[in-house]
Amino acid sequence: MSLPTITPAEAKRLIAQGATLVDIREKDEHARERIAGARNVPLSTLGDLGGVKGPIIFHCRAGKRTADNAGRLEQAARCEAYMLEGGIEGWKEAGLPAVLDKSQPIEINRQVMIAAGSLVLIGVLLGAFVSPGFYVLSGLIGAGLVFAGVSGFCGMAKLLALMPWNRVALKA
Repeated sequence: MSLPTITPAEAKRLIAQGATLVDIREKDEHARERIAGARNVPLSTLGDLGGVKGPIIFHCRAGKRTADNAGRLEQAARCEAYMLEGGIEGWKEAGLPAVLDKSQPIEINRQVMIAAGSLVLIGVLLGAFVSPGFYVLSGLIGAGLVFAGVSGFCGMAKLLALMPWNRVALKA
């Protein structure tokens, strides 16, 4: 059995009737932008949600993470549960409000993309205009990204999480 998907309008109606909205995104994602009243239970720390008042509506950013983990979410809920169609992005597209806290840093994954992309670009430009030896920088970043994808460990994400601008989200 798989979790049924409901539209943002249906979700809003159920929430008004007492359903619990559960955001399965990581803490930093939830701190930056969220649906008001959503309970943050990151997928990485998901346990038994038997104590949560049902029905439960799960959401992520765009719906893929929720759909990919529907079986696991259904087992954790142990009550009537649904997936929010389109995640928080679908919620906003339906004209429903979301809370955006610009004092929070952007998500770690986006920071990794920005940092890695910048380092690759710098390596290519320096390699083309200064010395071909700088191409090694781009190669090392590429190798690090491949390693992160294969192993699930991203050293750059761990390093960025320790930066002062990210400490706000980690405390939230």
